[in-house]
Amino acid sequence: MSAKYQQFNLIEEVTRNDGSKYYEISNINQNGIAEMAADNGKIKEVRILKLNIARTKQLQIYEKYINETYDLQTLLLESDWRNPKWIEWEKPDGKIKDAYLAILKANKVG
Repeated sequence: MSAKYQQFNLIEEVTRNDGSKYYEISNINQNGIAEMAADNGKIKEVRILKLNIARTKQLQIYEKYINETYDLQTLLLESDWRNPKWIEWEKPDGKIKDAYLAILKANKVG
């Protein structure tokens, strides 16, 4: 688990190198890492679609899952922050995927 819990407040669209796209619920720090990943060819592009999304129960469920499952990089603390790893976060079926889809629907994304 990451040493620092990160709250999410935006939705971004990520374009993979093969041209396919997906949405991610994230924050400005993770978006900065995505921008650097795009600059380094790990993904094709990222763009913010929605800022300051509501802190709903669904967002808190998804956010908790991501924070507990992934070691979230930070731009300031990561030793290799100029060339960050890119890991597409899994959305397992059930409670997590349902929360993710509810967030997208509530924000009219997807």
